[in-house]
Amino acid sequence: MIHVSRRKLLQLAAVAPSVLPAAWTSVASAAGGKKILIAVMQSDLRVTDPGFTTAIITRDHGYMVYDTLLGIDSSFKVRPQMADWTVSADKLTYTFTLRDGLKWHDGAPVTAEDCVTSLKRWGTSVDGMARKLMDFTAGIEAADAKTIVLKLKEPYGLVLETIAKPSSICAFMMPKRLAETPISKQIPEQIGSGPFKFVAAEFQPGVKAVYEKNIDYLPRKEPAEWTSGGKVVKVDRVEWLTMPDAQTALNALQSGDVDFVETPPFDLLPTLESNPDINVAILNKFGFQSFGRMNFLHPPFDNVKVRRAALLAINQKDVLDAQIGNPKYYKFCGAFFICDTPLASDAGGETLIKGNGMADAKKALVESGYDGTPVVILAPTDQILLKAQPVVVAQLLREAGFKVDLQAMDWQTVVTRRANQKPPKEGGWSMFFTYQGAADSMNPLVNGAMVGKGKEGGWFGWSDDPKLEQLRDAFARATSPEEQKKIALDVQKEAYDQVIYVPLGQFQAPSAWRKSLTGVIDGPATPMFWNVDKNE
Repeated sequence: MIHVSRRKLLQLAAVAPSVLPAAWTSVASAAGGKKILIAVMQSDLRVTDPGFTTAIITRDHGYMVYDTLLGIDSSFKVRPQMADWTVSADKLTYTFTLRDGLKWHDGAPVTAEDCVTSLKRWGTSVDGMARKLMDFTAGIEAADAKTIVLKLKEPYGLVLETIAKPSSICAFMMPKRLAETPISKQIPEQIGSGPFKFVAAEFQPGVKAVYEKNIDYLPRKEPAEWTSGGKVVKVDRVEWLTMPDAQTALNALQSGDVDFVETPPFDLLPTLESNPDINVAILNKFGFQSFGRMNFLHPPFDNVKVRRAALLAINQKDVLDAQIGNPKYYKFCGAFFICDTPLASDAGGETLIKGNGMADAKKALVESGYDGTPVVILAPTDQILLKAQPVVVAQLLREAGFKVDLQAMDWQTVVTRRANQKPPKEGGWSMFFTYQGAADSMNPLVNGAMVGKGKEGGWFGWSDDPKLEQLRDAFARATSPEEQKKIALDVQKEAYDQVIYVPLGQFQAPSAWRKSLTGVIDGPATPMFWNVDKNE
């Protein structure tokens, strides 16, 4: 941290009053001699309940405050985290035993009953993989204060993988009194057992979120690896600052006022890469899948013929050129389950990749009976990786003959509004855009947007598709890679036929941090701030 006089801060305030509260707090804290890590994340944090939304920033907040029963390592192998486990010979009973010394941030001991309630709440979230596990579950109960027993109706091979999934609605454990909150409501406070404590008194949505080291946390003995191993906290405090202007964030990084920037703009990467004090690297090497999601409940996209016309109008090249720009960091891909994986297929995505569907889109829209109902597109202005998609797609839809209402807002407003099931005229929406990690997309179960359970249990957009659910069940029961691949292809064909969502290609997003930081962990759910040390 650089030291700035109070007079200088007041001068800065006259120019940029919106950044003064964060700057003042950081400088004041540094005077205490503590290690303070300052990060600019990919989005402002407003929704703090990690079971309430699939937003990545909320997941990242979850990893700071909460812990999980299981983790995964860099080989995708499930590892113990809060608990060890055994499996019965008939594969129907999974017994988890909590390790000693686990405490909630309020000082109370972690109990099996807390974890059972947490698992049940998580199982009612919009997470497709969690819900599928619950479909196979006969019951979850606490046998004693340290023992959790999960019993299945029939053998299911993805129990451990589901509980250990790294993103995006993870099986975070919380006290029973919080986990009893219905999933339709946000929990009233942030009390976990994780490596950091959330400083509620300093939380300013739109400005900053603050976390302090949990001195009572007992990390595992194994080295930190992805979401597994010892979550050893080496700094006293982590502050997430909101800086919507990317140039301001990068100037702060280069001057030393900020230590870490999660998503620097692609066009400014060369400047960072030439700075000897800055590391630029891809932490999530599996990358992300970008996509557009339509609302199945209300016109115009309650009509599958209209959805198909929209699909024909969209192409990945225009979107990726605007979103990323540098082909080094993106690839065209029509696969719902990620290119270069065993389940990859481009079947159905030909026009997305070739970009030759506009003429057919215009014809299909006329034949669909589209009556001019506006397509209300939610367009975030403060999320670098989501600014371009709505603007580009809005223009393509207009060219095809759609009437489009592009509504600008910040990303956290999108995250909140996309949960609204009312018609667009009453605060709802027609289409929004997001991205999810490749690890969250690789098969029909983990891919939450692929759920076809409609208004009760479906993901935002609420596709109601019994055939899709039957195929997902079949995939869950498949016992060979060949059978899984065949079913995944059938899922993809159904998803394109019904336009469950529109894949917009894959990309990687580098992060940047000062070389004074060491121990930065990679993985499919980054960034994580345990294991990170700061040396000036």
